[in-house]
Amino acid sequence: MIETGNTGRTWLLTGAGSSYALRLTEQDELVHLHWGPRISLAAAEALAAAPELPFRAFESHLDGREEYPVEGGPRFVRPALSVRTPEVRGTEWAFADASVDGDELRLGFTDAVHRLALTLHYRMRGDCDVVERWATVAHAGPDGPPLELLRADAAAWSLPARDGWRLSRLHGRWAAESRLARAELLHGESVISSRRGHTGHQYLPWVALDADGAATEESGEVYGCALGWSGSWRISVQRLPDGLVQITGGAGYDDSGLLRLAPGESYTTPVFAGLWSGQGFGGASRAWHAWQLAHVIPDAEKSRPVLYNSWEATGFDISLDQQRALAVRAAAMGAELFVVDDAWFGQRTSDRAGLGDWTPNPDRFPDGLKPLADEVHGLGMKFGIWVEPEMVNADSDLYRAHPDWVQHFPGRARTEYRNQLVLNLARPDVQEYLWEQLDTLLSETPVDYVKWDFNRCFTDAGWPGEEYPQKLWIEHVDALYALIDRLRAAHPSVAFESCSGGGGRIDLGILSRTDQVWTSDNTDPLDRLAIQEGFGHIHPARVMAAWVTDSPNHQLNGRVSSLRFRFVSAMAGVLGVGGDLTEWSEEELTEARTWVELYKEIRPVVQHGALYRLREPRGGLSAVQYVHGEETVVLMWLEAQRYGERPPALRLRGLDPAAMYNCLDTGAVHHGSALLHQGLHSGLQGDLDARVLRLRRV
Repeated sequence: MIETGNTGRTWLLTGAGSSYALRLTEQDELVHLHWGPRISLAAAEALAAAPELPFRAFESHLDGREEYPVEGGPRFVRPALSVRTPEVRGTEWAFADASVDGDELRLGFTDAVHRLALTLHYRMRGDCDVVERWATVAHAGPDGPPLELLRADAAAWSLPARDGWRLSRLHGRWAAESRLARAELLHGESVISSRRGHTGHQYLPWVALDADGAATEESGEVYGCALGWSGSWRISVQRLPDGLVQITGGAGYDDSGLLRLAPGESYTTPVFAGLWSGQGFGGASRAWHAWQLAHVIPDAEKSRPVLYNSWEATGFDISLDQQRALAVRAAAMGAELFVVDDAWFGQRTSDRAGLGDWTPNPDRFPDGLKPLADEVHGLGMKFGIWVEPEMVNADSDLYRAHPDWVQHFPGRARTEYRNQLVLNLARPDVQEYLWEQLDTLLSETPVDYVKWDFNRCFTDAGWPGEEYPQKLWIEHVDALYALIDRLRAAHPSVAFESCSGGGGRIDLGILSRTDQVWTSDNTDPLDRLAIQEGFGHIHPARVMAAWVTDSPNHQLNGRVSSLRFRFVSAMAGVLGVGGDLTEWSEEELTEARTWVELYKEIRPVVQHGALYRLREPRGGLSAVQYVHGEETVVLMWLEAQRYGERPPALRLRGLDPAAMYNCLDTGAVHHGSALLHQGLHSGLQGDLDARVLRLRRV
């Protein structure tokens, strides 16, 4: 709901349990009023009418209070908008208009010198507490020089005055993504970013702040911000000298230039979403999840199938008969989707060749992929394939025909990572080539699922011959989005998974057009508990793909773990299996089928329920709980038991204290109040033990 004050210069956005208010001063300064618990319009107008606080010389009355700081004028904070022409830099704006369209507020401003038109967009839906913000910058003149956008962030968020703040973020690297870190927010500027051309393994574009570090998992105020952009990005958190905090974020990792706008052209930023929760980090997570399931993730109401992927069983040594044998075993185990990973195309016998040639290898699949797809469908499973469209090997027909299609600097060596180069997807001819290749593939083969990978970062991001090559960083991602959107429209029954060497491209932008994401290449079940914990702070289990692979774990650490521990770890998200089933014993296959059947029973609760983190994975007992309607599922793991002591009881959450709950696994009936206050014991012991408990409200 959006309300406008009597003067037409105060606006109040109200969601399920919170409000966001802002006002325009008589000097056309757009300043922040409130972000937190729900307030009335009268309260917002009272805040707007309050006298302005005094400020000291060498400081600005706008810093930390302005909704969208620009470069120039009485400001010292990092600007959200920086523009220039050959003659003039900076911005002086005048208010133009305000409009409301449903749940979206639009505020327009102009700069007569630059002929710039700026529109700030706000949206807060009535069923959630997420505020979506973005900006549109346009060259409004009929003529004149181009307008260069050095920086155009999506939004600036202002937090209320508090004695101090604690900053939470997710950091990592390949095979160790999404690890949660918390620390005091010191005065000055904290910046997290990616300059790699994709979201990056190193940070997820999300931050959370709680005052004085006082918030717990289920209590206290938490402010969070998440950026919906799948290329290079930057989020800056500034604690100003007077203690106020301002957060800016948007596409691009620095201020060297995004785009050049000719008269009539415009740029719309990605969404930078914000959330206030009064129910701690757990409440914030559940609010983020509910919003994404309702308004971001396509077809989120549909449960994701149990997947089998053949990569770890075959590597590059792939054959039709081998895939058939794996498919038969996968179907018998209960898999619902069979995915042929790398090496089905071109001359792809290693990672040195074939990328870019998206036609089936004639030696391995003489009649194409359709016969295998038909057999997989005959076994009762859907059929999927792996692709990496944005990349090319030097040893490929595509590169030999079009060496100019890759990102490169003239006269410089072309850097190869993983023996591959990055196609310049900003080029229209590259876009059309990929569309033709992928559309033909999906039209000629009954494919139900595409795993879309991106296995190297930008390094030589050059575009010889282009007048403004910096635009590559933005236009590559825009073209990626447009290509996926076009393929989804042409092939609406095909599901897409985003992968980038594991979790290198996970953000709200890619999630708005894919059905799930590959969380990490690390499938070790113990490592995965910490990775999945961090992931769940922002994204729901419905999109978090997790595999059961072989033991010992040959990829990373040689750790030996039981099939039980591996399955319960992976059942916390979208369950998949990636081991070599031809090497599994009959006993293992039988046990695996039992776990798959159990997962299918609890899947609606895990993929669509509310998440409660009961205990963090910190060396002993850890657990998560999902609540969906009358059903509750608890997944628990014991890393190590020490001194023969029984692990502590698990106090459940999200239950009705006045209700009774039947445990489907033990037959015991529990009072809700007892489960909430006294908890229940896991029964786990030893090392790397795990268990699933199902509770139903009586």
